Amino acid sequence: RHTKIVEKIFDRFMEQGDIYKGEYEGWYCMPCETYFTETQLVDGKCPDCGREVKKMKEESYFFNMKKYQKRLEEFYEQNPDFIKPESRKNELFNNFIKPGLEDLCVTRTTFDWGIKVPKDPKHVIYVWLDALTNYITALGYMSDDDTLFKKYWPADLHLIGKDIIRFHTIYWPIFLMALDLPLPKQVFGHPWLLQGDGKMSKSKGNVIYADDLVDLFGVDAVRYFVLHEMPFENDGVITWDLLVERMNSDLANTLGNLVNRTISMSNKYFGGVVANSGVTDGFDKNLMDVALDTKHKVIKCMSKLRVADAMTEIFNLFKRCNKYIDETMPWALAKDPAKQDRLATVLYNLVESITIGASLLSPFMPETAERIFAQLNSSERTMDELEMFGLYESGKKVTDKPEILFARLDAKEVQAKVDKMNASRQAPAEEEKKDDEPVIDIEPKEEITFDDFEKMQFQVGEIIACEEVKKSKKLLCSQVKIGSQVKQIVSGIKKHYSAEEMVGKKVMVLVNLKPAKLAGVLSEGMLLCAEDENGELSLMVPEKKMPAGAEIC
Repeated sequence: RHTKIVEKIFDRFMEQGDIYKGEYEGWYCMPCETYFTETQLVDGKCPDCGREVKKMKEESYFFNMKKYQKRLEEFYEQNPDFIKPESRKNELFNNFIKPGLEDLCVTRTTFDWGIKVPKDPKHVIYVWLDALTNYITALGYMSDDDTLFKKYWPADLHLIGKDIIRFHTIYWPIFLMALDLPLPKQVFGHPWLLQGDGKMSKSKGNVIYADDLVDLFGVDAVRYFVLHEMPFENDGVITWDLLVERMNSDLANTLGNLVNRTISMSNKYFGGVVANSGVTDGFDKNLMDVALDTKHKVIKCMSKLRVADAMTEIFNLFKRCNKYIDETMPWALAKDPAKQDRLATVLYNLVESITIGASLLSPFMPETAERIFAQLNSSERTMDELEMFGLYESGKKVTDKPEILFARLDAKEVQAKVDKMNASRQAPAEEEKKDDEPVIDIEPKEEITFDDFEKMQFQVGEIIACEEVKKSKKLLCSQVKIGSQVKQIVSGIKKHYSAEEMVGKKVMVLVNLKPAKLAGVLSEGMLLCAEDENGELSLMVPEKKMPAGAEIC
């Protein structure tokens, strides 16, 4: 279904003159599958992921972005809240829109998987034109039944990672304009959750796995942490120590202890019966005001997509309940027979306030809210009901067996469990690697002396240009920067690497090999490769970042 609609969209763009055929040469990021201009690069690398880019050239179809630039800018002026946070919009304008939009490459010819251009099947429709249109093809746009599309489009909000905001706020709006469709009402580029001082990645070895978090803390605790610790605009940080700290201070102390104390006192003083006697004092009104005002504060935060702030407001209510206990001192009231009615009202106000807080907490921590309702013998309030204080039915009984919502954790014990999980995960992987990794035995050559070895000069080289050798099916000619010199090296690796793919690679080079001509082209060294039993070659590259010219010894 998606394929058919994408083909129709492509044909429509062609008919409108939005797409044209041409040739593209530019800096290409393989992981992001995106071309960049020289000015868009950051320190010569991809502005999105920070990886190396390569100079590539190929025949492509292009979408005429320049045609829609003025219309896009006018839309931004008329809809100042379209992109949130504000810093994301400023970044887009300064880096991409003000310098002038570049036409977007929308097809590729270097692979054949994906949706092919209907009238030119050697071209495959490129990722963003294919991917972004899923938002509307999934709803039945351009299909026989577009009921869902008419019902749900335009989207109220695209909630996306900040690293793909450019595609959703430049390319996607322009595609929609070209289709004469309404744009989404808002796009929010959320920040990252970082481990330590950088983005989590397997290559850095700093990944924290969601399954591990849940095993140690439970689903709702993890939900609380990742929602609460993700700031509105800046990146958040996740560490095991911080998880334990939040678990103990916010969940175990502020919330868990509050619920447990309230239920325990109700059982101890009134056999679990919660009744409003109507005996009040000055502390009650402030608690009620906070409880009723929390809903409005949460709504205000959520309307601005400030999820962490919304959760903070809910926990401020729970903190106010704890303060109310300190102010009213139920244990002191319990000692005075004349103040039993006052004690009953205090406990009623606590149960009512906790029920209100749990109702607001439910979307964020649904399991925890349900456990609170079950123990208080209450139920989740509707938004209208949250306008009223005192809906808990007087005379109901709370559970006689309160459960601990969140147990306090010891940071050292948690770290020991983490170390054990990491070790168990690493051990099988290493064992599997030993068992499954193939080995190759080759015919040994004549031994050489150390003096013989000393005669060979190995250095790190950087391939700055590469092209195919004419009249050869297997040779590539590379210009390799080694220190301040550039050597021309011919290698029989055309079957394994394209010329474009070679550019930018750091390789290991035998530098002082006597020059020779291969297929009429002078070669001044040798690139080191490994070869498996199937004849597949792999260039030897430095494991760590090394400058061109570094000696291999």
